[in-house]
Amino acid sequence: MSRLCINMDALHNNMSRIDAIVSERGGSWTVVSKVLCGNEDVLRALMDMGVRSVGDTRLDNLRALPLSGYVERWYLRVPPPSATEEVVSLTDVSLNSEKETIHQLDKDAGAAGKRHKIIVMIELGDLREGVLPGGLIDFYTDIFSLPNIDILGIGANLGCLSGTVPSVDQLMQLVLYRELLELKFGHNLPFISAGTSAILPLLDMCRIPDSVNHWRIGEALFLGTDLINGGTLNGFRDDVFILEAEIAEIKQKSMVPLGEVANVAPFEPVENEAELSPGQRGRRALISAGELDTDVRGLMPVAANCRIVGASSDISVVHIDDDDDERRYKVGDMLSFKMSYSALLRIMNGRYIPKVILPRTATAEQPV
Repeated sequence: MSRLCINMDALHNNMSRIDAIVSERGGSWTVVSKVLCGNEDVLRALMDMGVRSVGDTRLDNLRALPLSGYVERWYLRVPPPSATEEVVSLTDVSLNSEKETIHQLDKDAGAAGKRHKIIVMIELGDLREGVLPGGLIDFYTDIFSLPNIDILGIGANLGCLSGTVPSVDQLMQLVLYRELLELKFGHNLPFISAGTSAILPLLDMCRIPDSVNHWRIGEALFLGTDLINGGTLNGFRDDVFILEAEIAEIKQKSMVPLGEVANVAPFEPVENEAELSPGQRGRRALISAGELDTDVRGLMPVAANCRIVGASSDISVVHIDDDDDERRYKVGDMLSFKMSYSALLRIMNGRYIPKVILPRTATAEQPV
């Protein structure tokens, strides 16, 4: 069977790298735990490593946080009006861009006898959530004096929807908007929350304004991904999550299907078979993970001589280029895969592939 191995040494390495980056700038950060889908074992391990701020877009996932030990809870999508009471009850901070929703949060917080913190999100071109800059003053005027709301700062989502590369100009706009609001309203805004995994590569070029002091980081922590340049960020590890999939069959087969192709398969092919020559053969292995389990196109074989060529709902087909040593792999062996964010998200949200924690080792290398 298949299993997802979660390497605590690699996770601790990446967390330590982010801690060092953020603390050097005098900032703070929140773990974006969405991809964990509420996995209690990993959440508990993060808290054991010292994480004290976790953000998610699903209230059910935030409920899964261990009760022992304080952890600040952030709600990372704009609250729908029907959920404001739960948001106040379960979280400390939420991201907001609608006046009516903030007023309802204020009422619910008052009824619960507590205060609720918010980050006012500003639209800077990614076309996700955010107050349009031209209406920012009016927006802020409307919510400034609410008795049960603490405005913690301003923020933005950059590169999350459109795929555009975050720019220094966008970050400088946030700095100027904070200065404008603080001068006009005589109120300190402690946070500019715009540091994300996508912005980490800009640090190498020393192009991040010092005022950006809060980071919401998920993908870099869990996958080590350099979202701007590709590959892995300097000093990070990309093996926190490894899918181990068991070989159920391995045989020499044609690499081109026989008969008329009529596109009756339920899933799009992974490999373009039109580029293959008729009669071409190769070694193919079936593994016990398919489209039902993950985004197969996001699986990357660890072995250089393997590549995924197709998948159905429950199995994937892997071409193995080992003609010189046909005994290298056999039925029952495991093939290992790293993965993209989308592939990891599907696996974590699924119930068919078990998740196995690999504990930290006493001889683990210290973070770079």
